[in-house]
Amino acid sequence: MFAKIYRPARNAMQSGRGKMKNWVLEFSPEMARKPDPLMGWTSSSDMRSQIKLKFESQEEAVAYAKRQGIPFQLVEPHEPKRYEKSYADNFSADRKQPWSH
Repeated sequence: MFAKIYRPARNAMQSGRGKMKNWVLEFSPEMARKPDPLMGWTSSSDMRSQIKLKFESQEEAVAYAKRQGIPFQLVEPHEPKRYEKSYADNFSADRKQPWSH
């Protein structure tokens, strides 16, 4: 039983940062998923793969894993670069790339 502690990244379709504050403790699968012979859906008998615990901070998640004796891997979040741009720069005379006309 091995766990991964991480802060989920935002969806590519989102511009907000609403659900990026929580940290998640998720167990790694112990066995591979296999297709069901009748329906073709993939399934697994591993119940821990369905568990996702959410914590408000990294320290709470690490403390929980240590208290329960769960070996874990801590994945540091990647912070994207924020580009400061103004709308007026689209119409400036000294643009790096000219307009298409």
